[in-house]
Amino acid sequence: MNVLITGGASGLGLATAEAVEKEGWKALVVDVRAPDQRFEHVTADLADRAQAERAVRELAERAGGLDAVVTAAGIDACGRLEDVPADDWERVIKVNLLGTASVVRAALPYLKHTRGKVVTCASTLGLRPLSDASAYSASKFGVVGFTRGLAIETRGEIGVTLLIPGGMRTGFFDGRPEQYKPGPEAGLNDPADVAQAVVFALRQPAGCEVRELVVCPSTETSWP
Repeated sequence: MNVLITGGASGLGLATAEAVEKEGWKALVVDVRAPDQRFEHVTADLADRAQAERAVRELAERAGGLDAVVTAAGIDACGRLEDVPADDWERVIKVNLLGTASVVRAALPYLKHTRGKVVTCASTLGLRPLSDASAYSASKFGVVGFTRGLAIETRGEIGVTLLIPGGMRTGFFDGRPEQYKPGPEAGLNDPADVAQAVVFALRQPAGCEVRELVVCPSTETSWP
């Protein structure tokens, strides 16, 4: 199975690529920076639709097709709406939402040929927003709506799963002001455990679909 993973150089994307390889499948990574060299990859900025589409086509052609896509790439710009520079705010939407759509759109011809699967990555903040996270929440609310719409459009042709993770122990929080970093009581999940939920969705036979998965720490404050 050829599995294209966005954001595969770090965090959940890297954990998913590693889990995919352990299954004996092939991980194809798209990231703005090069991942571990053991993975077949193309570097691309998902905020740029042309780059996203090129990366999908290049990896698909190299691998001889695609069986699944996992859109794990994501960024944030913390702060109140009036305090976050407009370019930074909009880049979150471009990467998280529009980048997801661009990748899936480019992959659809390959996935329809193999009756493959898509797993998109939203967030618990895509169901319940927090202050100072309007860009991230807007993008992830968008991913929720996009994925549910995609499932309706493509039913019977490809499998579609919406993954809704809570906080994970990744570099996602690095470089933030202390007020925007999770405290020691947050009990964040290991991304490797969340990646197993992705593998579970990908293992399902054609016609049997896991439509939505919420995977969060037991102490998660943004769910339910």
